[in-house]
Amino acid sequence: MLSSFARWSNLNHSAEDYYMLIILCASAVLSFVLSVLLVRYQHLHLRYSADSDLGGVQKFHGSPVPRIGGVAVLAGVVLGSGVASYMLGNLSCLAVLFVALPAFAAGLLEDLTKRVGVRTRLYATFVSALLGAILLHATIQRVGVPILDTILQSSWVLSVLFTMVAVGGVAHSVNIIDGYNGVSGSVSVLIFGALGYVSFKVGDVTLVALSFAALGGVLGFLLLNYPRGLIFAGDGGAYLVGVLIAELSVLLVQRNPQVSPWFPLLLVIYPVFETLFSIYRRKFLQDRAIGHPDALHLHSVIYRRLVRWMVGSREAEHLTRRNSMTAPYLWVLAALSIAPAMLFWQNTVVLMICVLLFILLYISLYRMIIRFKTPRWMVMAQKRGCHRSDP
Repeated sequence: MLSSFARWSNLNHSAEDYYMLIILCASAVLSFVLSVLLVRYQHLHLRYSADSDLGGVQKFHGSPVPRIGGVAVLAGVVLGSGVASYMLGNLSCLAVLFVALPAFAAGLLEDLTKRVGVRTRLYATFVSALLGAILLHATIQRVGVPILDTILQSSWVLSVLFTMVAVGGVAHSVNIIDGYNGVSGSVSVLIFGALGYVSFKVGDVTLVALSFAALGGVLGFLLLNYPRGLIFAGDGGAYLVGVLIAELSVLLVQRNPQVSPWFPLLLVIYPVFETLFSIYRRKFLQDRAIGHPDALHLHSVIYRRLVRWMVGSREAEHLTRRNSMTAPYLWVLAALSIAPAMLFWQNTVVLMICVLLFILLYISLYRMIIRFKTPRWMVMAQKRGCHRSDP
């Protein structure tokens, strides 16, 4: 289906820029307005949409907050994709969004019922990837390793299975880093921006439009999420964004041979390696189930050991302020992979080296924080007269 996408070759660059701006603004405005409405009328749905337990190991807010911001993101992306489809003269843009719906639905159901397990949500992302393979022919056939490329190109079934694992992994990893105000949303904005940039460089206007629609949907929500944390994306929003990132990445590499398959990997290496490192840590260092929640993610240890503002206070205002101070650390970390990915999107060897360097940087940073060897300039000092530090 996606192969039928038209290209706006008959339009000049100024017209293309104008249309992209319309897509971005339409998506962002609707997402923002719905986010405002969800916050304004939260008394109507808070008993279903908010966390009932604020004392969990991954809870860092002082009062119940709606977790259904993914609804606003979805609405914004639907509108942006609809505008793009209208401008392209077909409904193909909406097909990419349709593919992400199973993952979004499973995540939203968890947000509302708190009864949908991790395994079920992961299976839902596999269904989304399978739909992408069937409807969009979105399969991974190149990984930059000759032997593996030959295998993937010779077997559609293996290619689909590999794609399902990759899409599910990326979607789950985006959910993993969704722990603090502005972390997952801002990182996703950077990733969609990078996907749109490279899509523009190769002349794939369709993927530029889809990237802008997703970018606008997340931006509108982010205005209410950061810094005050008035609404959360929830699992529905995280899985929706994760699947969209994965599908756009697969399509970009598949449709444009000049794009290295390591480009999207470097874009998402922060959330992906966070997930892989968490699995290793829980399974081999803690002897726990890999799905067992804990407060030892990188964003969690940054919050506890680098952000020392109002440590010990349980006031909602202080918790929210300290929460928001965590995000900039992760923005910088994510930018250290996204920036070189945008610079060297055609050079597989350089991208491989950058992936390795990022992994080494992540491990070094994590060990440094855990062992209390962080340089003072990285620590946000505690305000005078506050409670004592965390242990």
